[in-house]
Amino acid sequence: MPVSSSTPVGSVSFYPQEAGLSWTYLGEGETPGQPAYTLRTLGPTLFQSQPVLASQLTGRGADQTWYRTSDEGGVLLLGFRKPGVTVTLSPAWREAPPESAWRVGLNWEGSSQIVVLSDDGKEQARGTLRYRYDVQDRREVRTPAGTFTVYVVTRQISDDVGGLFPATQQYWFAPYVGEVRTPEGLLLTGRNFAARGGGR
Repeated sequence: MPVSSSTPVGSVSFYPQEAGLSWTYLGEGETPGQPAYTLRTLGPTLFQSQPVLASQLTGRGADQTWYRTSDEGGVLLLGFRKPGVTVTLSPAWREAPPESAWRVGLNWEGSSQIVVLSDDGKEQARGTLRYRYDVQDRREVRTPAGTFTVYVVTRQISDDVGGLFPATQQYWFAPYVGEVRTPEGLLLTGRNFAARGGGR
């Protein structure tokens, strides 16, 4: 079971992942007062026998948990879980570069073997996932949660197991804040920690 924490976090890392953090989101164009999506960092756990950090998105029937590690090379996604299925990625999918690498014009790409397992452990699909990220802009944006300086990133994904992901998505990343706009088109409306260097 993931370890949860309700202890306030006074400072967060460049890629926020400390247990107890949370963010709320609404879809682009939605008005305040709509039911929000909530992303929470759950803390350390094990995924496929490997130590990872878990985060979970819930709301409006959504329930997805991601399992990641991070080091000086950036952030790696080892897999994720949705109701009924667990998806593993080998080698891990590089979601973010080293902290010092961020700049407009940066790109990175890779591929992973993807395996989809049902809750009873039976393999449902296996194939290859390919991804590419392009940092297209750095700009100031206004959201219901405030004003942030973000990197605008486009990611392109293809796989041969039935298209688990949209082919092209754009998200906004702010250091020490996280995703201000998610790849799914959700805009940040609130967070439970004080940012530094990314918002005001």
